[in-house]
Amino acid sequence: MHALRIVSTTVPEDEEIKSIARKDRRAAADLVVRKYRDRLFHHASYILKDYNLALDVTQDVFIKAMREERFFDDEFKMKAWLFRVTSNLCFNIRRDKKRRAAILETVQTPTSSAADQVDLVFTNEAQESILAALDRLSENHRKILMLRYYSDLSYAEIAEALDIKLGTVMSRLSRAKSQLVDVLDDVREIEA
Repeated sequence: MHALRIVSTTVPEDEEIKSIARKDRRAAADLVVRKYRDRLFHHASYILKDYNLALDVTQDVFIKAMREERFFDDEFKMKAWLFRVTSNLCFNIRRDKKRRAAILETVQTPTSSAADQVDLVFTNEAQESILAALDRLSENHRKILMLRYYSDLSYAEIAEALDIKLGTVMSRLSRAKSQLVDVLDDVREIEA
């Protein structure tokens, strides 16, 4: 009678993957893909709300990872880097879609009443003011506001995406909102 051989299907921790990469970078890359593929795909899907785009982003992230020379270095934080790149690619796609939609919207023939057009102008002006104000914030504040209000991520999801503690998310979000209000007040004073 032959003994049943059980093969482990668990993926090693990041440090062990880095150790494997010293001997066989391709095998380490395969392990990274197996370990993070589903999590990055779900993260991208949540932000983009589009299955095919999320697949493309996930593939792009792994391509960028394998081109990143420091990726398997001992000090390099693989998980944080992967989620940050995924988030950035997703936000770039959403921003580009929004810009294209805004361009198409200006090209289309107006079909609504004058009152609706006035509301649209005020809405567009408000959006432009907010986007301009966001550009004046620090990168950390801009990112956390985008993750929370633009992508509708929970505090826990933001903590994971940015690889920071939940308490840091709450305090950073509070400071970011306060800074955004100050910047918007400054913009309104200038415009007045």
